[in-house]
Order: sequence, then structure tokens, then C-alpha cells
Amino acid sequence: MGQQSDSRIVCVLIPRFNMMTVTALVEPTRVANYLAPEQLYAWEFRSPDGGTVTASNGMVIETRPLDDPMEDVGTVFVCGSWGCEHYVHRDLFNWLRRQARSGITLAAVELGVYALARAGLLADRLVTTHWSCMAGFAEQFPQVHMREQLYTIDGRLMTCAGGTAGFDLMLRLISDAHGEQLAGEVADQILHYPIRSAGAAQRHTLGGATDDVHPDVKSAIALIEQHTAEPLSVPDISRRLGISQRQLERLFKHHIGCSIVQFSRLFRLQYARVLLTSTDMSIREVSAASGFNSLSYFSQTFSSCFGRKPSAYRRAWPSDEPAPSWPGTVFSQIQKAQAGNDGALQPPELFGRT
Repeated sequence: MGQQSDSRIVCVLIPRFNMMTVTALVEPTRVANYLAPEQLYAWEFRSPDGGTVTASNGMVIETRPLDDPMEDVGTVFVCGSWGCEHYVHRDLFNWLRRQARSGITLAAVELGVYALARAGLLADRLVTTHWSCMAGFAEQFPQVHMREQLYTIDGRLMTCAGGTAGFDLMLRLISDAHGEQLAGEVADQILHYPIRSAGAAQRHTLGGATDDVHPDVKSAIALIEQHTAEPLSVPDISRRLGISQRQLERLFKHHIGCSIVQFSRLFRLQYARVLLTSTDMSIREVSAASGFNSLSYFSQTFSSCFGRKPSAYRRAWPSDEPAPSWPGTVFSQIQKAQAGNDGALQPPELFGRT
């Protein structure tokens, strides 16, 4: 069994790429080579400018320039993460268009979707990216059909949410090319089980809701996410769920650690932060899209929650920050709110007015 052209892959690395994501793409193919009687896969790393490229964790990978000759390459994976929302490299975009015209399969991983979108290759295509970045991407590229799932395969175009979803995508490709038995043995070797399907959910703890959280709380969180721009009132949510408002409030305090109003506000602030980071929307537009009718109240609450004014989040991870951070998760904010008063929530400093 000789090496097939579709088993030769190129990973194009954009500065501050996610090392876990790249590892998840390469390791299943390395293990497949280990298990098979002959080499099945080969891979190499390239970048728009060649040389070493630094990942978001500070590790570096040596790459070849894009225009070095390529032979029998089946798939090009574009790997991008922090800062890719604003990454522009015309030579890369032109190169990607040439690969698409030549019939090579293109795959965007995590925020690598921005590169393919700016190259004009995603219009009317089914794609995914990391769940936390979808809002900003959808605002910039409304002609792209977004789905929150692990990966998509749309003809010669693939997209992957990143992280461990790369394992599932590569195991799918191994299975398609060499059979389920080999894919299953690779999964056993890398201790990845079960192998998840393309449409599997990206998130397990939706908004902080773990397995032991009451189903009505999970349903309420889903409604909050679905009505970001025009938030539902607590009575509306209660009516839709068929439970009393008092019962819903009690469940939220018990399972999440804050009131439903506080949770909704924090979720919308997180949503606003993504839009500020990844789009050119004005702060007023971001405020409205996040369900805040008052710009001054939005700015005040945002600053109280994240310690920065909304304007400071236009570039949340500048290139001179070696290790980007994203403080202010639901968990961290609730922990801050509970600290200092025997677990009782502190007043509006972190969550704003109730």
C-alpha cells in the first residue's frame, strides 16, 4: 500500500497559532504511520514568511515559505488563533486561492477561518470555528453559513473548531481513507474515545452548567443565548419553561451561584467583548447587539466587570503580549462575587444593577 497524495498534508501556521490544535492534527497521522506496515502520511509546516513561527504558548516551529515547490499535497490546513480576526496577508490569500483552483482540499482550523474568508473562499459554504469566536466571525462574514459543531466537511473545504476537535476530524479522515479499524486503533493509542461525529457539540458546560445542573437551568441558559440582542425578561423565561419565577431564581442561585439577571448580564458582556475584539462595529452598535439599551450603562457595567473600558478591547490581545489572556469567565466572575462574604454574592460591582 503506497502513500496516497491525499495523505500528504501541509499545515500553514499563522503567528500565535494554537499548539494544541496543530498537535491534534499531526499526532493521529503519526500514530497511523506507527501502526501501519507502510508509511501512510507525511506532513510539513509552512508560513507566509517562512522561518520560525511562535505559538500562543511561546513554543516555536520551523517552517518553509509558501512558495517552495509542493508535490502531491492533498490537504492544506490553515492554523490560526489569537489575533487572526485582524490578520491580513495578501500573499497568503492569493496562495490559498491558487491551491483551491488546483483542486487541493483546504481546511481552516479554529480562527484560520478568517484567512479563508478573506481569501473569498467561504461564501455560501458551511463552516465552523471555536464557539467563543462565532459571534464576531458571523458579524464580519454574514454570507458564510456558521454551525456550532466540531468540524464540517463541505466538498473540498473543511473547517474545524480547534482543540481536541482536530483528533475527531483526523480520525474521520483516516477512517475514510484506510478504514474504521485503523481509525479505532489510532484512537485507542492516543486515548481518545469515543470518536465524536462532525455534528457533536463543542461545549459541555454551557454557560457554566455541568452535568449536575438542573435541566430547567440549562434550558434557561439556552434561551438567554438565543435572545442576546433582545433579552427575555425573567417572567418570560419562566413562562416558556413552565415553572414559577421564584423557583427559577432559586435554581439559578443554587446551581450557578448568581441570579438569572446577573447571569444574563454577564453573558451579554462576554458577547460584547467578542464583538469589540473581532469586528469594527462601533461601541454603540456593540452595545445594542448585546442587548443594552443604554450606552452609558453598558460602558459602566463593562468597565466594572472586566477592568477595562469597551474602547480598550478593540485589540484585546496586542502583538506585544506574549501570552494572551481572557479573564472574566462566568466561573471567575462568580467566584469573585462570592469571595469575601461567606459565599454570598457581592452587590453590583461585578454584575451591575439587578
